[in-house]
Amino acid sequence: MKAKGLKKDKVNIVTLGCSKNLVDSEEILTQLKGNGVDTTHEASNDDANIVVINTCGFIDNAKQESIDTILRYVDAKEEGLVDKVYVTGCLSQRYKDDLEVEIPQVDAFFGTMELPALLKKFNADYKHELVGERITTTSNHYAYLKISEGCDRPCSFCAIPLMRGKHRSRPIEELVKEAKNLARNGTKELLLIAQDSTYYGLDIYKKRNLAELLRNLSDVEGIEWIRLHYAFPTGFPMDVLDVMAERDNICNYLDIPLQHGSNNVLKLMRRGTTREKTEKLLAEMRKRVPGIAIRTTLIAGHPGETEEEFEEMVNFVKESRFDRLGIFTYSHEEDTHAYSMDDNIPEEVKQERANRIMQIQEEISLELNQEKIGQTMKVLIDRKESGNFIGRTEHDSPEVDNEVHIDAKKHYLRIGDFANIKITDATEFDLYGEPVV
Repeated sequence: MKAKGLKKDKVNIVTLGCSKNLVDSEEILTQLKGNGVDTTHEASNDDANIVVINTCGFIDNAKQESIDTILRYVDAKEEGLVDKVYVTGCLSQRYKDDLEVEIPQVDAFFGTMELPALLKKFNADYKHELVGERITTTSNHYAYLKISEGCDRPCSFCAIPLMRGKHRSRPIEELVKEAKNLARNGTKELLLIAQDSTYYGLDIYKKRNLAELLRNLSDVEGIEWIRLHYAFPTGFPMDVLDVMAERDNICNYLDIPLQHGSNNVLKLMRRGTTREKTEKLLAEMRKRVPGIAIRTTLIAGHPGETEEEFEEMVNFVKESRFDRLGIFTYSHEEDTHAYSMDDNIPEEVKQERANRIMQIQEEISLELNQEKIGQTMKVLIDRKESGNFIGRTEHDSPEVDNEVHIDAKKHYLRIGDFANIKITDATEFDLYGEPVV
């Protein structure tokens, strides 16, 4: 049992889920520290007596991980290892009432838009002067920049609008201020994230204004790479491609979740587009931005997906030759449109389909990577690991994309610096190289 004396509270924030959740945790961290509360993020030692768990509620696996984490800290509380457990984030937003009944040992649950209420538990006030200031938890040289919150799309499978609400863009001036603060603290790469970056600006500027935002961020001194994530294909603002082609510090990279390659399944998914329109969009992107790397995500096993329609997705992947690709198996989420449909595809079939797509993508990725052998590429060095310096090209986002390995026994590089690396070898998802002086 912990001895309880006059020792000051120490808070540990535990983050689950996506990069958007990470930004939320960084905001909690910034606000608590700004109020004088001793706070850490993902502390490796167990000296914090209060835990804030920022949960994910996206799909079954993520929900289970969140619940398991809550239960682990509840057990620690009952053993006297921590004093209080607070839960926030998407799972808490979506299932707050149920969680309060099922896990009453948690001291309080908060939704995704209840930061001021969470702060009050620490006798802290939300400090508006800290908006645009953010303590980052990633490597110092890159940071996520959340340009909007929520989503207005009606996708059949997605519960994000239930957890995050309607789309809300952040003003350009606010984002530029935050980017300048990040750059002042050493950030060289901005990773722009949103639930739907395509929609940016429609609510506050009455037009899709992503291109203007990119121009303004591109002008921020010290920012050498800007990377765009989570662009919805329907209504994609084509002037974004012009800005990408014009500006050297906007990466020739686009994360555009397409979800499927069958018209019928796209209709079931309520995506508002067709395979033909998607292929035309991809062709235009590659024409306007030569060398652009396109990342996408797909879903296998949506209700109603036949074997023939899955084969259409297989052909779509083969023909599109995406630079980067991830695939989820369909998760049957209550209160979504697809929940009214029969989730009749067995889990093992969903997984087999996902595995087949990834096998195809491995072959494509290997071929594309082999073509890079002999090229010299600008690489941002992220870390040193297992005797290698590990970095990324402009075509790679952290944690989800390819990496470049440089032998640390032969070469010295500084983490957070850019280096020109000549590619000497390649595998399905990794490049190997050496510095060019």
